Amino acid sequence: MKVLITVILFLCNTIAFCQSNIDYGNNKEAGKFIKVNDIKMYYEVYGEGEPLILIHGNKTGIKGWKSQIESFKKSFKVIAIDCRGRGKSELGKDSLTYIQQANDISRFIEKMKLDSVNIVGKSDGGIIGILLGIHFPNRIKKIVSFGANMQPDSTALYNETIAEIKAERIYAEKMVAQKDTTQNWKIEYFRNRMMEFQPHITAEDLHKINVPVLVMSCDRDVIKEEHTFFIYKNIPKANLSIFPGEVHAVTRKNPELFNSTVIKFLKEDFKNTETRFK
Repeated sequence: MKVLITVILFLCNTIAFCQSNIDYGNNKEAGKFIKVNDIKMYYEVYGEGEPLILIHGNKTGIKGWKSQIESFKKSFKVIAIDCRGRGKSELGKDSLTYIQQANDISRFIEKMKLDSVNIVGKSDGGIIGILLGIHFPNRIKKIVSFGANMQPDSTALYNETIAEIKAERIYAEKMVAQKDTTQNWKIEYFRNRMMEFQPHITAEDLHKINVPVLVMSCDRDVIKEEHTFFIYKNIPKANLSIFPGEVHAVTRKNPELFNSTVIKFLKEDFKNTETRFK
């Protein structure tokens, strides 16, 4: 019996080790390209079940979802996407906007013939998820929007964050002008410029969302708590989750908390509409 238990534990540890060493974002076995609008978009698929699309933050690409993919793929068909200009996806035209990326993902859903999908987006991905709910809701079942802002100003972001984004945009612009090749400064410029001047989503826009949305943040996030509440209170079918003592990197630093909250929302029927105060 002791030998059998030892073997089982060894196999479990081996499987866990193999999972943790998958090169997400660069996995030839799971990765494919698809033509979407004017670009080739890269994506990876894991698991089986109800489709769940992961939309990453401003910089990270698919690789930033490591802990989420390993958890979510046990219950869902996880489709992780590199948004244009990040990871392996093409940039296309010399611009980068949130609505453009929402359009990309809407077109991706159509081309993949996905009838009903859940969306989980972090930061910029959370913004894109909200835009999908506003402008492209036909095949969206539920949306999880974590750490998103609807405006690029101090109503939503702390001044330190605004200053940091501006400084990074200016530095990238300088490197582009100098024709520096140490990294892809053009995409650095575009992604920081996008954060500096976008998005512009109003309360009236949020009222248009008719699918359940889990609005998430942390009480130590770069997004102001009152702005997260603004998003929540203006979406008709919304739940709110603000993690105590956590930061914008909670998906990496405390994935168990983040993942379990998301899974609970996605698996359960949306409820308590009737008890929400007007």
